[in-house]
Amino acid sequence: MNPRDMRASLRSLPVLTGDAPDFDPHHDDPVSMFVDWLGTAVRAGVPEPHAMTLSTVDAAGAPDARVLILKDVDATGWHFAVSAISKKGADLAANPVAALTFYWPQLVRQVRVRGAVVADPKAVASADFLARSIGARAMVLLRKQSEPFSDDDDLDRALTGPRAALDADPALVPDDWVSYAVVPDRVEFWQGDPERRHQRLLYTAPDGEWSKHVLWP
Repeated sequence: MNPRDMRASLRSLPVLTGDAPDFDPHHDDPVSMFVDWLGTAVRAGVPEPHAMTLSTVDAAGAPDARVLILKDVDATGWHFAVSAISKKGADLAANPVAALTFYWPQLVRQVRVRGAVVADPKAVASADFLARSIGARAMVLLRKQSEPFSDDDDLDRALTGPRAALDADPALVPDDWVSYAVVPDRVEFWQGDPERRHQRLLYTAPDGEWSKHVLWP
């Protein structure tokens, strides 16, 4: 990369180089189409195909985005889990809406999901937390995410307490661990084309019933 001519350097990078499958717009609802596309990504060997960008808005109206892992998708919506006292949790408490973005460059495909966010039953959150590794659970119990950090020794010392708590009670689940569902009102499927003849299919449900709209590229 040439920092003195970043625009030209970026322009020189190849884009839309994946191998796009056939685009089938005949699914009746976005969940079944998403499951189909996700399965195609898994079979194609796309790394971490369940990774998604979660976009939220805080109390002041400022947006934020980060990559999380999709935990489930069903008739309720697209599910993920976070600590309610994290920045993500604070954003969702202030504005319980979110957008999700999936991108699979090997297939030149993108899916965007948008809607209200609701909490799943506590049992779902508990099962999700207990399915995490011991190290991941200890890090949640530490409750220091996004705070200023000094060195690894501090981290090791701080994790002593959470690890001891998990040793004493392997079924421990913190009250602030929440599983959420994005209940979609809009889901768009996009498949790219090098000549920009992109294919786009939008599902909307203004009255509770899904309708489909083919969009211009």
